[in-house]
Amino acid sequence: MATSQAALAAAASLCHAGAARQLTTRDPDELKAWLQLACAPGVGPVTVRLLLTAFGLPQQILAQSVAALSSVVPKKHARAVLARPGTGLPALVERTLAWLGTPGNHVVTFGDDAYPARLFDLPDPPPLLYIKGDPALLARPAVAIVGARGATEQGKRDAQAFGRALSESGLAVVSGLALGVDAAAHAGGLQGCGGTVAVTGTGADRVYPAENLALAHEVAARGAIVTEFPLGMQGLPANFPRRNRIIAALARGVLVVEAAARSGSLITARLAADLGREVFAVPGSIHAPLSAGCHLLIRQGAKLVERVEDVLEEINLLPAPARPAAARVPASVPEQPDLSDFAGHADPLLAALGYDPVTLDALCERSGQPPEAVAARLLELELAGHAERLPGNVFRRLG
Repeated sequence: MATSQAALAAAASLCHAGAARQLTTRDPDELKAWLQLACAPGVGPVTVRLLLTAFGLPQQILAQSVAALSSVVPKKHARAVLARPGTGLPALVERTLAWLGTPGNHVVTFGDDAYPARLFDLPDPPPLLYIKGDPALLARPAVAIVGARGATEQGKRDAQAFGRALSESGLAVVSGLALGVDAAAHAGGLQGCGGTVAVTGTGADRVYPAENLALAHEVAARGAIVTEFPLGMQGLPANFPRRNRIIAALARGVLVVEAAARSGSLITARLAADLGREVFAVPGSIHAPLSAGCHLLIRQGAKLVERVEDVLEEINLLPAPARPAAARVPASVPEQPDLSDFAGHADPLLAALGYDPVTLDALCERSGQPPEAVAARLLELELAGHAERLPGNVFRRLG
């Protein structure tokens, strides 16, 4: 996916942002106070933010009485904060300090300059973040790309193409390191100067899903992995909706590429809209289940996106052009491919196979060929990357 020269010129300076700012202290006592506050049972980010606003840093909070803290938060939360730490806290502190001893690992808190200011738009910003990679990327202007884990091949191609084009425009690409659209978006983001940020639902010392282990290493080396969950945290189902709010907050806008009508990606889009971020959606076939969520978002006011300039215009990185009647071919939508088979002759089945999903019976009727011939040729087209089989035994052409 190519961006226009105007887009590149408008955003070129974003690729040369300043060096990372001062990070969190690695002082054991201060780190212990932050972890005790953040890990207090039943105490969430909203309570932590109230206490920090009222009393200052965690060591000052922990020096207060229950009565003093109860003037700001409920007494049960005050007692939980000041309760004697369990035996697990010293082990967590030791483990975190050891993790910080590895180059590229950071803990960033409310008290650090490197804490991303956009997270303060959340009602419940995480009090501390674990980061593998470059913390400066979290301050870079960004667009999130999210979508289906079980994305189609075309959906993954679109996600990677948009990720690359946005990154080439100087924007960081934010996603959730899941299979499908997320992984493709990160791969695209790594191809440009904007880089990519993966927000995870596990501890920073774990990778979920395991299939993305190699990708996670690459993102940590050339981008950033960020999480609010302490080291050792497994990928629990409740963690991922919480992860989504950070994805939404870090970005100027969220682009949804393939999503079912009931999808976690729609939660991320809603959170983005609630925060005043832009919401974008890539349309698809009216017959494709993984387009239903995108179409729902468009009906609700999301901007329909066909090319990267549609995103750049909306977030004011590219002046809105006067579009001529004969618009350019969208960057994310393939041009008409050559309708030829491997011998170079016209292929009537490929010509009959459109970008909308179609059944085997319909293809037989369109092409005038018997089912066994159509099925054999479809297999050849799948292996060559010209077609894909979708759930329900329907097929569509790929660019």
